[in-house]
Amino acid sequence: MALASCCSTLLCSTSKLASARISTCSIVLASRTRWLATESVSSSAATPPPSDPKIGRIVDDISGLTLLQAADLVTLLKSRLNIQEIAMPAASAASPAAAAPVEEAAVEEKPKEKTIFNLKLQSFDTAAKPKIIREVKALIPNLTLIDAKKFVESVPQVLKENMPKEDADKLKAVLEKLGAVVVLE
Repeated sequence: MALASCCSTLLCSTSKLASARISTCSIVLASRTRWLATESVSSSAATPPPSDPKIGRIVDDISGLTLLQAADLVTLLKSRLNIQEIAMPAASAASPAAAAPVEEAAVEEKPKEKTIFNLKLQSFDTAAKPKIIREVKALIPNLTLIDAKKFVESVPQVLKENMPKEDADKLKAVLEKLGAVVVLE
């Protein structure tokens, strides 16, 4: 019986010692490194102490947050205080004289060049009709030879819509080489 109580006392003291070592190690590790947080500067002389101790506690708590926690704090404060997301204007140290050419350049801007075109078959040479029918059939996947013939005979027709300029120019050149009159709209 005495042996059992001696063993239990030894186990309890060992577990208390182990838990004390673990808690001491975790305190030491927590004080030495701050996981996923910015490094705190321990120069209290550089920053004056806050006038209100509540503000000092808030600053200490915020400086102890990780970056993810700080980001969550910002979003929560924005939602709770109803702060709108706005784009901050770019601060420039340019003089007003430097701003004048920028305004002139904005006035002289050319209209944007059109990049998407519709390819319209206007007319064709009657001798080149079979070649153009074959080309139209190849361009439009679900078109039969009879439908392609009807399509070519009912010109002017839009052959392709919403084509990039490069593709439209290539297709226009091919059709014009065959004898068709094609317009980019």
